[in-house]
Amino acid sequence: MTLRPSTTLSDQQVQSGLKHFIHEGLAAEAMATFTGGTFLVAMAVLLKASNFQIGLLAALPTLTNVFQLLSIWLVQKYRNRRAISVICSFFARVPLFIIGFLPFLFTNGTSISTLLFFLFFHYFFTSVSGASWNSWIKDLVPEKVLGSYFSKKARITQILNVTLSLALAMFIDYIKSNYPRFELTAYAGMFIIGGVIGMIGVYFLARAPEPKTTLQDQKLFKLLGKPLKDVNFRNLLTFHSFYAFATSLALPFFVVYMMKTVGLSFAWIIFLGLVAKFGSIFSLKFWGTFSDKYSNKTIISICAPTFITCILSWTFVAMTSNHIISIALLFVIHLVSGISAAGIDLAIANMAMKLAPKNEAISYISARNIIVAIFAAAGPIAGGLMADFFAAHQLTWNVQWHGPTGISTLNLLELQNWNFFFAISAILALLSMRLVKRIKEQGEVHKGMVTIVMKKSVTRGIRRNISGEALKDRINNPVIMPALKKRMITYKLWKEVKNTA
Repeated sequence: MTLRPSTTLSDQQVQSGLKHFIHEGLAAEAMATFTGGTFLVAMAVLLKASNFQIGLLAALPTLTNVFQLLSIWLVQKYRNRRAISVICSFFARVPLFIIGFLPFLFTNGTSISTLLFFLFFHYFFTSVSGASWNSWIKDLVPEKVLGSYFSKKARITQILNVTLSLALAMFIDYIKSNYPRFELTAYAGMFIIGGVIGMIGVYFLARAPEPKTTLQDQKLFKLLGKPLKDVNFRNLLTFHSFYAFATSLALPFFVVYMMKTVGLSFAWIIFLGLVAKFGSIFSLKFWGTFSDKYSNKTIISICAPTFITCILSWTFVAMTSNHIISIALLFVIHLVSGISAAGIDLAIANMAMKLAPKNEAISYISARNIIVAIFAAAGPIAGGLMADFFAAHQLTWNVQWHGPTGISTLNLLELQNWNFFFAISAILALLSMRLVKRIKEQGEVHKGMVTIVMKKSVTRGIRRNISGEALKDRINNPVIMPALKKRMITYKLWKEVKNTA
């Protein structure tokens, strides 16, 4: 297998490459599920991590994006994005095996400092690989299907994430209930499995073809300066950086908040995370279609305020003493935030690729990743420090009614500890929305028009799926039947063509 780029690629090679990227994405998502997210935070809490260390742990994946400068230099020197991405992806998986085997090799096991140390190298090589990958896939995916392809890829990977997360949550809960002394060992085993799956992803990545890069041979900082001189792209960077800082201030601490303040079990936390994933999965196709048909900017204008409202809603979760109401509110917050976050992430990524010139994609996208990473990494670190500060402060807003029978108190607002920077995060994110209108996108459609079309599309979809005929069809033909019918029709057509030949 050669890792050299090709001067020209046939349609068949392009389609083959897109499939390999899907397979690699599935492996990468499985690896991330085993070694990151809620399970990584739970492992950090088990290792007695402080709020600052949890913030640093959340900041590492974005903070290491500054090393994408190295990726640009490597692409300029060797003109082989495929080799750079494959080799760096391989080295990114090695620290996962080290973390996994530490508890089996040493009696002291793994400390939070050791975990942070090796995860730094994991994210470092992942960032260097990611910059080359972004430029590589930008040149491979046809622009006319950019939104639909990435929405399909995200939808499939998130379905895998949901399935794995549920299985792993049941496994961890079983270990915690029956063999609590082996909980850290279970997390270590998950790192080893994640490393193995990650190496399988490297194999699929190596099989995807690469079109020859047209990156200009210029000085590194001069190359990165070009996106900053592009007024329109700079406007996108300004908005994304401000928005990333504001939202990352609170997002990494939601799991800790549910564990320590709300008092939810690990199973409930995973379940709510899956609710958000389901919302994201079922909305991605919808957002991808509207991204290709209308504009990404409009999707941001619709989804971002909704997501910000969800962040602000977290301040009310612990205000009620009724556990059922708290869970119901968390359910709604996770579902709506999953739907809206899917639209925002897809739209911002698509817009960055759309605004980046084809022959300078790596410099534009890397500049975005590096600059946004600095602000996104500063968010959770600042959040960790703020959590320690606000732990000793409280703001309460009550309304009292004095009557003959006594005093009735209505608790309107209670901010303490985590709630303070949840509110600050929402306010800052709302302010960042003022910057969206400065971005210019080709084919931009007014927000009001797209909203009307979306409402009609959703209404038609609901009516189509809950009508008498639709329900009857669902009962007679379960969800698996259409897929089987489609495969049978394809098989019959293939046999007819074969017999004719």
